[in-house]
Order: sequence, then C-alpha cells, then structure tokens
Amino acid sequence: METVAFYGAGMLGSAMIRAMLRRGLTVHVWNRNASRAQALESDGARAFADPVEAAGGADRVHLCLADDASVDAVLDAALAGITTECPIVDHSTVLPQNVAQRVARLQESGHALLHAPVFMGPPMALECKGVMMASGDLSLFARLRVALEAMCSDLRYVGERPDLAAIYKLMGNAMILAVVGGVNDALRMAEEQDVSRPRAYELFDFYDPMGQIRGRGKRMVENDYDPYWSIDMAHKDAVLMQAAAHHERLPVIDAMEALLRNVSDRGMGDRDLGAVGLR
Repeated sequence: METVAFYGAGMLGSAMIRAMLRRGLTVHVWNRNASRAQALESDGARAFADPVEAAGGADRVHLCLADDASVDAVLDAALAGITTECPIVDHSTVLPQNVAQRVARLQESGHALLHAPVFMGPPMALECKGVMMASGDLSLFARLRVALEAMCSDLRYVGERPDLAAIYKLMGNAMILAVVGGVNDALRMAEEQDVSRPRAYELFDFYDPMGQIRGRGKRMVENDYDPYWSIDMAHKDAVLMQAAAHHERLPVIDAMEALLRNVSDRGMGDRDLGAVGLR
C-alpha cells in the first residue's frame, strides 16, 4: 500500500487525510501547528515534528496549505527529504504566476509538481466528492491519475499549462463570492420590503440565475452585445433596488450601479448588459 506525506492539516487537509486513511493508505502528516497533525493519529495517521522526516518513504507528497508563502516555506523546509522520484501534488489555492514559477524552480532540482486545486469543502473531501482540477505535465498527470481520481468524484485535467488550474480555481471562487454577495443583497432588499428571508428564498424555486452564465455569459465570450436587457435599463433597475433597500447598503448592487453608470456615460448604454466589462 502507498505511503503519502501530507503537509497541511487544516479543515480541508484533515478531511483529505482521513479519506486517505479510510482507503488504507499510510499517511505521514506534518503541520505547522503540531497539535493538528497529532489529532489525526487517532485516525491512523503518523504525525511528524520534522518536515524532512515526514517525507521519508513517501511514494508521493500532497500539500494543502493556506497561501503561497506557506507553500514555499513548507517546500523549502521539506525538500531535502523528498526524493526526485516522489511527485508533489499541491491542492492549495494560490496565485497562478507563482504556480508557474514554482513548477519551473522545482524542475531545476529534478522535482515534479502538479497543481491540483479543488472545488469541495471538508465534508465532501471526506467522502471523496467534488471537483479536482489538474494542470501541468501530461505524463505526470497520467502517473498520478488513479490516485487523484480516488480523492474526488470529478477529476478534470485542464491542460499542460502549469498555472491553468490555479486560474480556473480563482475564477470559480470569484463566482462563489459574486453569487453569495448577490444573494446577500437580494435578501437584504427583501427584508427592507418586509419579506422574510425564508419567503424571499422561494424565488429560487422557480427562477434559476444559472441561465445568466449559460446565456448572457456565452454571448459575452462571443462579443455579442445585441441588447436583450440594455445597460441603461439595467442601471435603472439597480437604482430601483437601492431605493427598495432604503438606507441599507447593497455592496454588490452598489458596485454594479456605479459600473453601469460609468459604462453608460461612455456612450454604451444601448448595448446589452453583457457589455458591462468593455473598456
């Protein structure tokens, strides 16, 4: 059975580790906060105080860390224990250009890194559900494919460009922030109109905002701005939303109202809403 060295025992990393242990893998764990790694020993993991020692005997290394600085610091600390035959898989959400630089830097020392961020929370990771994207060297991905497929329900290889999965990850997270921010604005506006949140949420029983991505989003990609809902009409509605919210701020709508006004002032008010991003 394989031995995995896993660096990062936060909520997501711990769930991934527990899932690996359930599948019978031997897992060496290192975490900056040692107590988090030690907490996984009751599940069968082996916690290490030394990042170099944690890599000993590993068939592959996984990282799930908070940011670029953490990834670089852990790799610098652990690399002496990682053999060049041992592939490194990084699940961290990090800056794309840093991924490309990191891959190139590791290649110089004979090490191989595949970036494989995920769209899954801890409960999904524990059940090996959700999407995992991977980008980088195709032969490295092929070597790791079976192991990565075991960690998710939908593995997507997005290409050899090493930073592409990182770009997609940030795009996906941007959509999460935009959608959650929009839901927040909608619920605030409803409450100001004396509609309870549960009652307001009933809107989504029959209205699916996903149509905006599949319809207007596709038209944006194709630079098709024939007006179905013009910039000026959308701006008018954004002002109505602000008025309906009374004195309650609507952070997403407030930002969109300003953007729509700017685009209209530049003479594009008769174009479709999808033209909002035109410079």
